[in-house]
Amino acid sequence: MTRNGSSASLPLGFRWGATTAGIKASGKPDVAIAVADQPAIAAAMFTSNQFVAAPILIGQRHLKATEHKMRAVLVNAGNANCATGDPGLEHCRQSCAAMGDAIGCVFDEVFPSSTGIIGVPLPIEKLVAGIPKAVAALGNTPDHADAFAHAIMTTDTKPKVASESFEIDIAGEVKRVSLWGCCKGAGMIGPKLANAAPHATMLVYLFTDIAASASQLKEILHDSVEKSFNAISVDGDMSTNDTVLLLASGASGVALDANITNEFDAALQRVCDSLAYQVVDDGEGVTHVVTLQLTGAASDEAAATMAKSIANSPLVKTAWSSGDPNWGRLLAAAGKAGVPFDPATVTIAIGGLEVFANGVRSAAWDETATHERMSQRHYTIAINFGMGSGTCKFVTCDLTHEYVSINADYST
Repeated sequence: MTRNGSSASLPLGFRWGATTAGIKASGKPDVAIAVADQPAIAAAMFTSNQFVAAPILIGQRHLKATEHKMRAVLVNAGNANCATGDPGLEHCRQSCAAMGDAIGCVFDEVFPSSTGIIGVPLPIEKLVAGIPKAVAALGNTPDHADAFAHAIMTTDTKPKVASESFEIDIAGEVKRVSLWGCCKGAGMIGPKLANAAPHATMLVYLFTDIAASASQLKEILHDSVEKSFNAISVDGDMSTNDTVLLLASGASGVALDANITNEFDAALQRVCDSLAYQVVDDGEGVTHVVTLQLTGAASDEAAATMAKSIANSPLVKTAWSSGDPNWGRLLAAAGKAGVPFDPATVTIAIGGLEVFANGVRSAAWDETATHERMSQRHYTIAINFGMGSGTCKFVTCDLTHEYVSINADYST
């Protein structure tokens, strides 16, 4: 078995397309579709926000109705179709029916997604009119996949894609399994994705040509998401439309079994990790991407709770924006999380430079050098609580004036 991520190819059995339907005020592409040549097996995780958009509800119903078999993904950008009442649900159903008619499948084999502003009626006429144009643009080349990744963007400044592949020898025949994923998201990023509970900002689409059951995909997807998309934050706000969808076409001829589960799991994790990091790196107004590496906590859960408290603290995030090595804010944010720890056993290093140890400022404290490390776009803050074996890796960012400007003017 040989990993070959450097020359990863698109997974077999899928086509991608995009078009401009006039939903975005900018006039940029705003309808993206993906079509499976044969029904693909699906697993999905959704926002756990109690206030959810129409496509979340419809998508869940379609997965249940088809026993997790999907022929198409239909995404519109520029309108979240959220807080739109019964008309929003009906518009979602109409768009799925139009997509089904266009490719020759039943409406509930279409998985819908929407992203954009909340509370504005979806211009269903524009979306339905754009579907045939998107279908006409379908193809299975990197350019087609790239068009899909571009069309789902809203406040993103660049598309986010990742791919992996590996080869396996089956009875003397070498076969390749490929994965490709894309996502969008730049603000309103504080996901808490769940398997089934209703979970328009972070949308993630993952495609693979391995053959697998829905239960297999669900288990692997959950583990990958917990370590990636559920371990990032831009502003700590959970969206109404967050979705992660994994589709498996089976077109590689390789079945997911015990012999390759670890290989596939690792490949999917690398794709999810890359996409999650790209979301933070493209966060609204972001100038610094900070990886929190917490160790020595009483448990992994305790480490994650403190990491999220630090990552979402406005005081901490604004200090990061100017490269201010204010380690006191880190400890205060960890302390408010409600997780017991003894400051006398804590050690903090910023960018590899120790700033706090055993309850006081470190003897190695160098404010100028630490500020220089924090002036870099990417750096790590390592905190060891000296209590146990609990760990958490969490990717977050600073909070800047640009973020405020973007979101102050978003609806206008």
